[in-house]
Amino acid sequence: MASKIERIIARLQKRIAEGQPEEQYEAQQETRLVAARYTKASNWPAAIDILSSVSQALLKAGQGGSGGDLAILLVDVYKQSSTKPDATSKGRLLTCLRLFDSEEPTRKKFIKEMMDWSRKFGDYPAGDPELHHVVGSLYVEKGDAEEAERHLILGTKDSPEVLTRMEYEWYKQDESHTAPIYAARAILPYLLVANVRAANVSYRAFISMLSEENKGLGVQDVSSQGSDVRIFPSLPLLNFLGLLLLAVQKGSPDLFRQLRTKYASNIAELGGAWDQALEMIAEMYFGIQRPRQSNPLFDMMGSLFGGGAPGGAGSRPAARRVEAAPTAEGLD
Repeated sequence: MASKIERIIARLQKRIAEGQPEEQYEAQQETRLVAARYTKASNWPAAIDILSSVSQALLKAGQGGSGGDLAILLVDVYKQSSTKPDATSKGRLLTCLRLFDSEEPTRKKFIKEMMDWSRKFGDYPAGDPELHHVVGSLYVEKGDAEEAERHLILGTKDSPEVLTRMEYEWYKQDESHTAPIYAARAILPYLLVANVRAANVSYRAFISMLSEENKGLGVQDVSSQGSDVRIFPSLPLLNFLGLLLLAVQKGSPDLFRQLRTKYASNIAELGGAWDQALEMIAEMYFGIQRPRQSNPLFDMMGSLFGGGAPGGAGSRPAARRVEAAPTAEGLD
């Protein structure tokens, strides 16, 4: 026999499926009232169940505003009940997320609240990697490259392939010589969050697509333990990125300085777009100190992500030395 909450949910779901917009709105309001009663009584499972079920029903019915409102309220109940991110709690939110229309205004707020919850109650200070991966992938589908980058950089082991494919498709709309700029939008941020594995995956994926679709490019292979570099005579900055990854593997300050000197004129042509990132990488991986300022990491990363292709000056956050080729927690 169905429980009381199951009967209430079934009735509201039927009302939403069969009703007109006015009735669907009334179902949303009734859900809020019922959920509030359960929340006041600290009956968290019942409040979560009704909010999750009815929000999904409304989103399926095309009522994005009402469904989004309940989905956001569901996250609030998670916070009030100190619910931790696990397969079940994340699954409810991801089901809601996938039901949103990409243009629904409440979706962005729902994503923000969801990530805030995962940061506060989960194990990852930057937010749950699985949530980042799904959100980033949805932004790729929408064609919002910059939002996709922000999430996929903090995603799972599957994120580098998704991110790099997006960067490559974006690059194909630009001039052929800009390939390194788009490759760097994945490689440098991954290095900045101490995910060397993902940086290497992104590099290999990008140059593989580039070589496959541009058979006329002259290529010379250079290999080292854990990394492969292809030298493209016509794309010096792409060569720099590959050799930078080799230098990171070796942890050699002298090699890094040699690269900065050799490619100084090419890097200077970017107008400072990579300077902040390279300064931080120099300190993280090679122990090369730089001027200190107090602004946070993501202000600097914003100079990589903002305004289409990388450009503009960012702030200079402090960095710690990375002793080995690391992988950010939760990204693998």
